[in-house]
Amino acid sequence: MYHTLAAYTHNEKFHNLRKQYAFFEFQSYTITEESDCFRLIFNFNLANEFTFQPQSVIWKRDFFVKNPDKMLLETLAFQIGMVELISYWKAACPPLVIIKPFNLSENQILWWKKLYFNGLGEFFYINGINIEFDNFLEIQCDSALEFSKISVSGSDKVIVPVGGGKDSVVSLELLLQNDFDIIPLIVNPRKASAGCAAIAGFPPEKCIIIDRNIDNELIRLNAMGFLNGHTPFSALLAFISAFAAVLTGIKNIALSNESSASESTVPDTNVNHQYSKSIEFEEDFRNYLNTHICEQLNYFSLLRPLNELQIASVFSRFEAYHSVFKSCNVGSKTDSWCCNCPKCLFTWLMLSPFLPEKKLIGIFGNNLFENRSLQYTLDELLGKTEAKPFECVGTVEEVETAVKNLLLMKGNGQIPLLEKYSNPNFVKAKNDIETLLSQFDTNHFLELKFEKIVRRAIYG
Repeated sequence: MYHTLAAYTHNEKFHNLRKQYAFFEFQSYTITEESDCFRLIFNFNLANEFTFQPQSVIWKRDFFVKNPDKMLLETLAFQIGMVELISYWKAACPPLVIIKPFNLSENQILWWKKLYFNGLGEFFYINGINIEFDNFLEIQCDSALEFSKISVSGSDKVIVPVGGGKDSVVSLELLLQNDFDIIPLIVNPRKASAGCAAIAGFPPEKCIIIDRNIDNELIRLNAMGFLNGHTPFSALLAFISAFAAVLTGIKNIALSNESSASESTVPDTNVNHQYSKSIEFEEDFRNYLNTHICEQLNYFSLLRPLNELQIASVFSRFEAYHSVFKSCNVGSKTDSWCCNCPKCLFTWLMLSPFLPEKKLIGIFGNNLFENRSLQYTLDELLGKTEAKPFECVGTVEEVETAVKNLLLMKGNGQIPLLEKYSNPNFVKAKNDIETLLSQFDTNHFLELKFEKIVRRAIYG
């Protein structure tokens, strides 16, 4: 069950909306091949009151295969629609979802319910919604048509989704330095993501570029007071990447999710902002993809064996990217670091053992150690509050270790932001930084050739 001392108390609104809007339909989808793109359009219906038509456009490239398997593309487009509907369903959270394009087996329905429930864990928590897995949603299929697993051949190239942060840069460089043939994939490009790909040697025409839009009707409903909140974008990215793999005839899809992504945002619960980046989702997705859709596609996270400090250590070596990468969601539209959010502070802390303070100030534009307004954010990152920040940040242990390392290096009272923690009993890091930098999480899905390059990056 999800319940909380939440930011909002929308539990009553949740139940009222479910009564008023009793069902949600995934009516249909289309794939249209145009001269310069493949266009996916999804048709959703909320209780015959509101309709939505979100679209995704995959721009054609000269490295696309001439005759991709059309049935496999149809199957994957349907799965993309199954993820897309989460964003629209959550506006009113109807108790019934009707699926019209295909029939789903009982096991498939359970798979989707698990993704919806866990992927919306933050949404339920923040909105103060009390709900249990068994009664939050019923999925009915209004179709006898079933999709079947299809076998395809694929090259050993690697698709690498690039978001513009340090993690995907590390994946790009590790693969390139070890002579893997890669193609970056970017959804809704921004300056940082396109810039990182370009530094790696991939201008837009050498990348898979996808433009995904949100139907304006949903934005209007949000403004009217319907429910809103976080959805599992990385689950959508997983299916979109698989669709792109079929278009390009490539079998490997290398994400950049680290071991830290599996830690809950709210301690002792399964509420995880990064659920669709977790090892649990990665395993579930691989099983679903290879059991029901295509056995040859190999979806994995290259950085899964690593923690955030290790990734920051490797990233610190790639100086060409330091002025281009961005991890700040607040400043994403202006290609800047806001220097006031959890992502900015966390990224600063992870890089601080490996880059001099002057270099960090050059990257961020400000000295975050002097920003006392970040005190509560640091408390959150250190696990001193009810929950960690609802952002893609690492574990409490990683932050504790970074802070402990800073206090040892700088001494008490040398960093304004850390004055509160000068008492060694306040920061109880179990391990020193060298211990974390030597770890290797064996809970991963890397083939040996990929595991070797990650090990070399850490151990030499």
